[in-house]
Amino acid sequence: MSEIATPAAMVHSGRLCLLIVDDERDFASGLARLISSRFRDIDVVPVFSAKEALEVLAERSVHLMMTDLRMPEMGGMQLLRQALEVQPGLSMVVLTAHGTIETAVEALQSGAYDFLTKPIEPDQLFSAVAKGLERSRLLEENNRLRQIISAGGEPGELVGEGRAMQQLKRTIAAVAQSDYTVLVRGESGTGKELVARLVHRLGNRAGRPFMAVNCPAIPENLLESELFGHVKGAFTGADRDHKGLFAVADKGTLHLDEIGDISAPIQTKLLRCLQDGEIRPVGASRSETVDVRVVASTNQDLEARIADKSFREDLYYRLNVLTVTLPPLRERVEDIPLLVHYLLRKACTEMGLEEKEISPDVVEWMTRRTWPGNVRELQNFVRRLTVFCAGRLVDMDIIRMVEQGSGGAMPPVVAGGLSPGGFRSGEGFVPYKDAKAKVVDDFTTAYLRDLLTSAGGNVSEAARMSGLSRVALQKILTRLDINVARYR
Repeated sequence: MSEIATPAAMVHSGRLCLLIVDDERDFASGLARLISSRFRDIDVVPVFSAKEALEVLAERSVHLMMTDLRMPEMGGMQLLRQALEVQPGLSMVVLTAHGTIETAVEALQSGAYDFLTKPIEPDQLFSAVAKGLERSRLLEENNRLRQIISAGGEPGELVGEGRAMQQLKRTIAAVAQSDYTVLVRGESGTGKELVARLVHRLGNRAGRPFMAVNCPAIPENLLESELFGHVKGAFTGADRDHKGLFAVADKGTLHLDEIGDISAPIQTKLLRCLQDGEIRPVGASRSETVDVRVVASTNQDLEARIADKSFREDLYYRLNVLTVTLPPLRERVEDIPLLVHYLLRKACTEMGLEEKEISPDVVEWMTRRTWPGNVRELQNFVRRLTVFCAGRLVDMDIIRMVEQGSGGAMPPVVAGGLSPGGFRSGEGFVPYKDAKAKVVDDFTTAYLRDLLTSAGGNVSEAARMSGLSRVALQKILTRLDINVARYR
């Protein structure tokens, strides 16, 4: 059970500390006993002047200070300002028998966290103490995370301290030591390309080329040439020899992203390459030997694709010599605070801005929120916060602004000759069929832009999220002239 501590006795304590400052000794001591009866694992220290309070603040960390306003020699307002100079992150609650709206506003503007009037109801007091201590804990956690991010690591490091991320880092370190083919599995937005780059960087091919290709992003008739190369005259437009990615990545690593989307002919040719270590450029009469480590990745259920005969079983086993499975963000929620700080700092650097801070309640809100798009969705959200935050602090007002901007009503249709408030063109009223088509196209464009942003420009993932087939989605994107590359 906790006891009321004296300033001298609590200096060396490692526990949370609550400092009560009031020149009425009986009130301060009684308040300390009352708080100690409820919060048994903290030091509650009563002092009877602002001078004594500043001495305590200079000797050890105080997590919450509750102070009277009217005291001799130095009042509570002046103490608030000086206390923040000693401990800038200190949470403070003002206690006074002379409470007015003007006094409360002044106290809050001076740095107080809360304002209570005497006499104090126990439940109200306990609630203020609990909230103040929680705020202090969150501020300390924020500072710790900022220090971790400031200490930093090499660019492209996996960010996270939780058990799932520690296991993932150990797996990557082990996998990197061999030259076997690796299959990286995980939902969209979990960082599969980052893992592929880490496998390369930590292995014995680190000084050699690393090449990456998003397989479904290249039309099927060009993917073979992109991977294996072609010779002059192999097809219309092939006016010179072209080295494929396997040849360019010789002695290095090739990352085949979204491997589950490649066609059957490409699967067959890739299987031969993995079996024999040879490639044959399109139109060539001879094969070439290459030494390439392949790291493939997918968010698809390859076993199901094998069952429906759309993916070769023998290729699957050639690719799946070693497996790295990435945990979704919902399975490592404890890493979200660290990720938020890291991504905020990264966004500020990308935009050439001075580093911003993020309030503890925003971090807590983002930790409770679900992120079906995983780290990519979280990163996009943090980028929006950075854009909308004009000052130094990202607070809940910025969250509300971003949320309203994402889910608000669509803007009036202006393009295509429609007026902002109606359906008139310069030549009269727009026919119903044309007006309806324009509204539908505008809705579809806005929907697809948001969809591609969430999917990070991955068409296969966007198709899955929207419930459309990949072919149907591609046709709509082509019709509306939407450039997918802008969203990657």
